[in-house]
Amino acid sequence: MRVEILCTGDEILTGKTINTNYGYIAQRLVEAGLEPCWGSTVGDDREALLAAFRQAAARAPAVIVNGGLGPTVDDLSQEIAARAAGVDLVLHEPWLQRMEEFYRRRNRVMPPNNRKQALLPEGAEFLDNPIGTACGFAVTIEGARFFFTPGVPREMRRMIDEQVIPRLLKQGGVTGVTRVKRFHSFGIGESRADQMLDGVEALAADGGVKLGFQAHYPQLETKLAVRGSDAADAASRLAPVEAEVRRRLGNFIVAEDELTLEGVVLAALRARNASLAVAETFTAGGIAARLAPAQGAEALFRRGIVARDLDQLRAGAGLAAATDGPSPAATEALAAALRQTSGASHALAVLVALDEGADRLELGGTILVGIADGGPPVVRQARLFGGRDWIRLGATELALDCLRRHLLGLPVDEQIDFERR
Repeated sequence: MRVEILCTGDEILTGKTINTNYGYIAQRLVEAGLEPCWGSTVGDDREALLAAFRQAAARAPAVIVNGGLGPTVDDLSQEIAARAAGVDLVLHEPWLQRMEEFYRRRNRVMPPNNRKQALLPEGAEFLDNPIGTACGFAVTIEGARFFFTPGVPREMRRMIDEQVIPRLLKQGGVTGVTRVKRFHSFGIGESRADQMLDGVEALAADGGVKLGFQAHYPQLETKLAVRGSDAADAASRLAPVEAEVRRRLGNFIVAEDELTLEGVVLAALRARNASLAVAETFTAGGIAARLAPAQGAEALFRRGIVARDLDQLRAGAGLAAATDGPSPAATEALAAALRQTSGASHALAVLVALDEGADRLELGGTILVGIADGGPPVVRQARLFGGRDWIRLGATELALDCLRRHLLGLPVDEQIDFERR
């Protein structure tokens, strides 16, 4: 079934806010076997919104509207939806009570303007929002079914998955089950992954498995999607392709599905009853920021030292000032000293040396990663090219991946490959 996506808000229209919501909605529709046929953005203007609703109704039998459900004067979705449907706004008493309780649990008084969020077009179908104050709703406008969702990303995502897509599937008479498998990799670019997986879809007995890639530096997501008559059928179709992707991509896969690289690292530490300390430069504490906030990390993450100056980093680990710059030997010594001073079973040290001309948009950097665990020292050196942020993010990912590989007994020095995208 064809579905249009209509995003609202001056901040989206003018580029002040990057519209990531559209990408999520479109991706989830495709995964569910639905067809996004049109995408548009309109500002907070009554006449523009009304025209956009009517135009969308003429293009698709179903429309998802994102945004405009807040309590402020520029949130117009309910008002214009009622006007387009030719009905009045009515108070949805159960939602008003939910909002009042939402504020009461937080020891706050609900502002009067939040009452606006409980006004829905007469006859609209209520769409629950268990984590926010903007309820969604569905209403028919000029023969098309419109689904209104909040602009707050985490609220939108839950409503799309739990409320909107099941209704769209029912409306479109879409049967069967869609299953999606995701592999998150580091160290290979999209072109190389595509080459490595050439022809892999043909392994599905009856076909129907779709392979796709989404690059979000520094990782690459490889996605398999299949539709079956039921969950078991979808799983059986996917199984041989999934196994072959895992075999071909091998150690470059850092996590699967909802798991993350940092989650895999923490799980590996936990499995060993181990702990970790980190010393990092130029990455702006990016490694510690990925590990320390995770649930249960308080038992695993002992210490983090962040400094741009190598001597300050060394001092934090109990070492004297350096006689030279970053080097494999300096990285090894820093990791070993940090392990001793922190009392952690494992220490990770990351040094970054940028090439001369660091004010250029394009530059190179040498990344040095050291791991100390009481055994033979592990040091990895790599070269990255790009802007400062590109190198910073790449260094963070490289360090975490080296630690993952070391903890899992995998080779640490496989050749990495970054495509400029």
